Amino acid sequence: MYLLHHDQIMKVYNVGLGFNPEGDKKVEGDGKTPEGLYFIDRRNPNSRFHLSLGIDYPNAADRAEARYLGKSPGGDIFIHGRPAAYQNGIWDWTWGCIAVTDREMEDIYSMIRTDNPTPILIMP
Repeated sequence: MYLLHHDQIMKVYNVGLGFNPEGDKKVEGDGKTPEGLYFIDRRNPNSRFHLSLGIDYPNAADRAEARYLGKSPGGDIFIHGRPAAYQNGIWDWTWGCIAVTDREMEDIYSMIRTDNPTPILIMP
């Protein structure tokens, strides 16, 4: 994951993704991370994964696609820390979220404000 300020790379992070990380998230429970342009729109200082930043998934297009498939799009996609069992960063274990180490999450969390949602471009 690249943290940018305008077009300048400020930091680079290794991430953990869903347990089925290839391809765009379509429906709840598919283990994929949504791809495309979203916004970080909320902060959770009491996350069970240390700290977390909410991503505004699903958007209207995601809901329409899931409805077409006769499924729920799911929700609650976050950038968050990693529980101790997954600190090594090797396994894909989330349900579609983006995981970084707790220390990295503290850095990212301190830089993101949600009074003006922050764009996030999620690409494979």
